[in-house]
Amino acid sequence: MKKQIYLDDEEKKIAESLEKEEWVSDLTKKEKQKYEGYARYSLGKQKRINIRMTDRDLKKIRAKAIEEGIQYQSLISMLIHKYNEGKISISR
Repeated sequence: MKKQIYLDDEEKKIAESLEKEEWVSDLTKKEKQKYEGYARYSLGKQKRINIRMTDRDLKKIRAKAIEEGIQYQSLISMLIHKYNEGKISISR
């Protein structure tokens, strides 16, 4: 099952611009190497963990993952990453 992606007009323009290679990096060679190193490090350092959750929560996570067209483990990993980056927060 492949996820259908919806893009608004602005996102479509950006995607088309990227495909035409109209974007030019303003990073120096040294900065680019630094960020490439960060990416290699973060992509290569995955660890396996075990977590406990209710059966109900796991079923909901699996259902959401199916809707998104990804594995449920990937969805959980993405949620943790977004939380760590401050893109989502726990409301109290």
